[in-house]
Amino acid sequence: MKKILVLLLVTFLFQNSRSQNGRMIIPSELSNDLISRMQEMGSKLTADAIYSPDKTSLNDAVIQFNGGCTGEIVSPDGLILTNHHCGYSAIQSHSTFEHNYVKDGFWSQSLAEELPNPGMYVTFVRKIENITDKVMEGIDDTMDETQKKSMIQKNINRLEKTLPKKDWQEIQIKSFYDGNSYYAFTIENYKDIRLVAAPPSSIGKFGADTDNWMWPRHTGDFSVFRIYAGKNNRPAEYSPDNVPYHTDSYFKISIKPKKAGDFFLIYGFPGRTQEYLPAVAVQQKVEVINPARIKTRKTVLDIMKSYMSKNDTIKLQYTAKYARIANYWKKWIGENQGIKRTGVIEKKKDFEKYFISQAQAKKMDPDYLRIFNLFENLYKENRDIELARNYFIEIFYLNNDLLKRALLLYNLKQTYEKQGKESFAELQKKYAGRLTGSFKNYNTTVDKDIFKALMKLYAAYMPAAYKNTSFNPDNIDDIAENIYQNSVLNNPDELKKLLHKGPKKFIKILDNDPGYLFAEKFIKDYYQKIAPDYQNIRSKINNLQKKYMKGIQQVFDNRPLYPDANGTLRITYGVIKGYEPHDAVYYFPISHVKGIIEKYIPGDYEFDIPKKLIDLYKNKDYKPYSNSGEMPVDFLGTAHTTGGNSGSPAINKEGELIGINFDRVWEGTMSDLYYDQKICRNIMVDINYVLFVIDKIGNDKRLIKEMSITK
Repeated sequence: MKKILVLLLVTFLFQNSRSQNGRMIIPSELSNDLISRMQEMGSKLTADAIYSPDKTSLNDAVIQFNGGCTGEIVSPDGLILTNHHCGYSAIQSHSTFEHNYVKDGFWSQSLAEELPNPGMYVTFVRKIENITDKVMEGIDDTMDETQKKSMIQKNINRLEKTLPKKDWQEIQIKSFYDGNSYYAFTIENYKDIRLVAAPPSSIGKFGADTDNWMWPRHTGDFSVFRIYAGKNNRPAEYSPDNVPYHTDSYFKISIKPKKAGDFFLIYGFPGRTQEYLPAVAVQQKVEVINPARIKTRKTVLDIMKSYMSKNDTIKLQYTAKYARIANYWKKWIGENQGIKRTGVIEKKKDFEKYFISQAQAKKMDPDYLRIFNLFENLYKENRDIELARNYFIEIFYLNNDLLKRALLLYNLKQTYEKQGKESFAELQKKYAGRLTGSFKNYNTTVDKDIFKALMKLYAAYMPAAYKNTSFNPDNIDDIAENIYQNSVLNNPDELKKLLHKGPKKFIKILDNDPGYLFAEKFIKDYYQKIAPDYQNIRSKINNLQKKYMKGIQQVFDNRPLYPDANGTLRITYGVIKGYEPHDAVYYFPISHVKGIIEKYIPGDYEFDIPKKLIDLYKNKDYKPYSNSGEMPVDFLGTAHTTGGNSGSPAINKEGELIGINFDRVWEGTMSDLYYDQKICRNIMVDINYVLFVIDKIGNDKRLIKEMSITK
């Protein structure tokens, strides 16, 4: 009976959960079986309509937005929709007190008013090809892992140069299934991207931190950009002579009413999932790593919030930073809760017992019989190393501007000492804007308080084997005062001068700077102790994970397995559906404007709304985007999404755009480690609400006319 229960569990894990939802499918791998499943759920799309390297398909209307989000083209002239939070840094960079586009929104009325964004780019994927055999050429079982990795990298370097492509294209090769498979992506990068429109943050960020990862949501999380190209329609650096990118592949938009059970497909660039980790790895995340990161970020967020609530200037400076830091802080909390609530660790342990039984039955490599003991030992060794690495990254790279500047300057100094003057000058030029630009949204008092709090955390929680014992946290107030008064790291004018010095003067100044000297000893500890130990243990874990993944493929040789997300183009599908987060509680799948009114708090930075929206609600002025007397805002679905899917198009059974993906529900954020279709839901802003806001709040009629809208 126990064996039968385990088998049923495994069947659920690796088959049934996939029968209703596509799971991070590589578009070029769409099988007849998958298309049939989608069609059973209502889809009318064919594999070629979704992805084709040879003719126009939905694939050509989907772009990776600025390396971290997704976007979709919605007009023949390169008009892009993505999330408000994906475009937020651009919106903020163009904002001033005179023209506060964050607060008031931005609505260009002509091409001439569209705003350029230096450094921003979008990426098209034109072709995907499985090239595992080519990458594995020359590799045999006599090689150790180091030799295999070296040969694989040589093959990748060669193939990226020699695989066929057009002059303006690039080849990127990515590993899948933990290094057991490789795919080549033919890409095009367009580098002239202009801001076209954005709603006020009271719409685009409605609910802000309180509602983040939550349902019901009422957020109009969208922004509008445009791709510009050279006169030949090919990628070009920014130029006032560039013209809107022209394409025959763009999404038509459907504003037909939505209902529970409707099929939809998500197309985008999910960042990272780790669904095939062993139980011990998930347990370490839940019990050790996530709590450390949560504690660190809460410390920073509490300090930021205390200042932002009292000072509007600081609020404007730190809003984007606060949102970035809070995003994963809240996600990790939900992830831990979801894993515990759904018993993921026990389920994985049950699966591992089944895996061992199948390895015996199939007479697989005898090493598989002890693989989980090996994982146990490696993760025990990994604990303090992983903890030390995370504390360093959180303190010295992610959450304090002054310490991050010190880290960049350390890298500059090391570049000169190891690679010479030319490499130093090249990196100095690259870092110059980044370092001096970091003062734009910066407040010395806030950063100093964060610095002191983080260094106290370092002293209290950094594992003993990696702690710098020369640091005395009892003196942190005096240390901080000296650094923030006298260090070049807190002086934009002096830092700018430093970044124009030759390497010898540059190093001489650093070697006498109190801020840099303070940070340098911790940075050296990282590069000399933590990083080498981490690389060593991760190499062992990754090699074992690769073997484990190969074993899973052998165990399930006749069942579908979908690779973890790795930032490459994927599709996933599902239906519009609510869920039950807790006993006796049910969440309906569609939210409405009346919910915005219910949450409305005048003057509140999260829940204030424009008067115009209140008037539209009172008058029920929703046509043509709703004829029901209720205006939909957001909706839920059963698709498997993650970071990177922000801005992904939600596509109906006809291939029309019906929404923009932007979040997941808190109870289901553990889907990066384990997808449970009972509570894992993705959240999308309804395209009807997007158009309603553009039209009736922004009064941007030209954009409405530019898009192809079917009623």
